[in-house]
Amino acid sequence: MSAYPFLKDNIEYLQRTGNPAFQWLSTSDFHEEMLMNNLFINQFGIHDWRMEDGKGMFESLPPDGLYADWLHPEKARTSATLVVGANLGYGINHLLKNTPDSHKVMLMEPRAEMVLACLGQTDYRPFFENKKFHLMIPDERFLAEVVRNLDLQFVYGQIHLKSDIPSRQLGPEYAKWSRIIKNRLENFSLELSTLRFRQDVMVGNEINNFQRAMQDGSLKSIEGKGAGVGAVILGAGPSLEAMAPKLKEKQGHVFYTCALQTVPTLQRLGIKPHMCAAIDYDKSMLKIFERLDPDFVQDVPLVYSTKIDPMVLKRYPGPTLPLWTIGGLGTYVLKERDMVMDAGGNVSVTLSRFLRACGVNHLLLAGQDYAWLNGRSHSGGHHNETTNMTKQSYHQTTQNLDGEDILTTVQYMTAKRELEDDLKQAQFPIYNLYGGGVPIEGTQVVSIDKVYNEGILASAPGSVDRLRSALLSCRGNIPPIRLEPRSPMWTTSLRNAEKHLTKLFRNLAGNQSEIHAALTRIELFIKQDPLYIPYLFNETLDLAGLTRAKATYDKKDLPEFKRIAKNILKKVRQMDRMVCGAGDKAKQSAA
Repeated sequence: MSAYPFLKDNIEYLQRTGNPAFQWLSTSDFHEEMLMNNLFINQFGIHDWRMEDGKGMFESLPPDGLYADWLHPEKARTSATLVVGANLGYGINHLLKNTPDSHKVMLMEPRAEMVLACLGQTDYRPFFENKKFHLMIPDERFLAEVVRNLDLQFVYGQIHLKSDIPSRQLGPEYAKWSRIIKNRLENFSLELSTLRFRQDVMVGNEINNFQRAMQDGSLKSIEGKGAGVGAVILGAGPSLEAMAPKLKEKQGHVFYTCALQTVPTLQRLGIKPHMCAAIDYDKSMLKIFERLDPDFVQDVPLVYSTKIDPMVLKRYPGPTLPLWTIGGLGTYVLKERDMVMDAGGNVSVTLSRFLRACGVNHLLLAGQDYAWLNGRSHSGGHHNETTNMTKQSYHQTTQNLDGEDILTTVQYMTAKRELEDDLKQAQFPIYNLYGGGVPIEGTQVVSIDKVYNEGILASAPGSVDRLRSALLSCRGNIPPIRLEPRSPMWTTSLRNAEKHLTKLFRNLAGNQSEIHAALTRIELFIKQDPLYIPYLFNETLDLAGLTRAKATYDKKDLPEFKRIAKNILKKVRQMDRMVCGAGDKAKQSAA
């Protein structure tokens, strides 16, 4: 195909390297006749693509000057640009030629024929080879993984999103994917900010909770035990107050779940959950106990993220079960022994994932508003309840199902989108007892009357009791794990590395490559032990700042390395004290 001189070489490279884009292109139903007929030389003497109306993409939008504002010199070496829309490669090529080799250029092109048209005009193999140019496939889970791997660009550079204007003439999918990527970047930015500034607190809590969690048991056996169960996630949104009287009157035979923060609200409304969950790591959770009735929850199991404040566990009067979460100590070392889950940033997401793991039959959401309604943030009894709220600088305006303006926040919308993304994975019906808040995509809106009339508050006979019994049987049902201490070996290795670097830094000009190689070896060493990786998240990022975010080293980089090494050893020793050997302590306590 002479009009596409580089297509064969680019495709063969993608196939040889196992690039996911090759698999996607191989299974896509692209329009081959477009490749034969739509490429032409336009009035400006450049390659163009004929659209459905017969016009060329670039007849009214010549590429000269169109992409000038796509370049951002600040921190360009450590940044990334995500592009939606390939056209024939004009925008992509402008970025590839005018940004440093370390700048990531990532393309989302939803139309297979346009990917092929772009790959046909330019030899991208050198850019694929040095990992500068990346093809993304139009799949939200694939996109989530791509964004999650941009942590260094978030911390040490910038992430730019460019929606190709000529491509947007082809169809609405380009605006759609621009919106999806923008939302995903916002979500990850919030998540990474939390991790960067709070990871030490979260994993520190987990270390202090480790022995308690070993004694409490494992949720591994609960997987698949929810067959036939109808489940409910009760939120503390303002709408719950209006729904509660009818739910109280006829609670049905379903498995009620909620956040620990919601329990005082439910007691006030006369509804008792079968279980509650807690994932928030900060001390504000302790405010709950100002309103929590110990007698009301003494038989309500609390499924807790092992990252919560240990004092919450000490004060909770009912049975407790540990949930190990991604990003914590269980990420790599407890997968076979325990349920290890990505808890997300919101308890409703955690409960959705937990109930999916249980294999429930259907799910009903109630009180999930993600908005202020009638000046209220929560139902009465919640410790964060505010009333008579007026629009503040941190509010956003959105619309409910009736098209009325309501107030929300970036945090609310981020949590809602995360829940929507999770619900897409469910293999069962999901209903939303809607009360006027932000609509939740992927749910069927129902009224309280429809809930009763269609049996949504019903489960298979005996299934709710079986699930509750299975949950309680998870307590103390597995032997503690034994982990070996590592601090002696780590202390020796890091001290030797520090001595070696000190010698190299005496001749900075002549030892630049040797310093980089030494720091890279240390970075690999730090990442080699899966137990310690989560607690060393910040130190790993700091070290990456030395190995991947610097062009040259100067004398202040040695003290920075020593600071990082000191923090690493401090944390490893703390892990050895609190975690390694904690299994033996738990065993002794049980005896």
